[in-house]
Amino acid sequence: MANFITILLVEDNPADVELTRESFEAAKIKNAMFVAPDGVEAMAFLRREGQYHDAPRPNLVLLDLNMPRKGGREVLAEIKGDPDLHNIPVVILTSSQAEHDVVTSYNLHANAYVSKPVDLTGFSTIVKAVEGFWFSVVLYPPE
Repeated sequence: MANFITILLVEDNPADVELTRESFEAAKIKNAMFVAPDGVEAMAFLRREGQYHDAPRPNLVLLDLNMPRKGGREVLAEIKGDPDLHNIPVVILTSSQAEHDVVTSYNLHANAYVSKPVDLTGFSTIVKAVEGFWFSVVLYPPE
């Protein structure tokens, strides 16, 4: 059985947020999912700034690449370049399958790159795979 895990979903598309939530609920994965609608909000959450001063440290960040204000590539570079955040696993969850995006993400030290499915069945498959590895197998350092 998977342990309880805290997830930060960085996603600007409300339909994708809902699809992700539904998939995690359907898989009965014990989690607290927080959503940041763009990279600026994501970094404020991770750094516990402003309204996020008491935000929990996520065990996993699910990060879209293409967002307003600050895109996923910039967020990934900031997370991995910050000594207080760099060990948080970041999974890119995006609609892009462009080779450049995949290579760039891994060069910026993404822990995984997953192409976003377009329906609930596809999302469920991804969530089960994520759950099987990131929630059941991986050990996380204590906060």
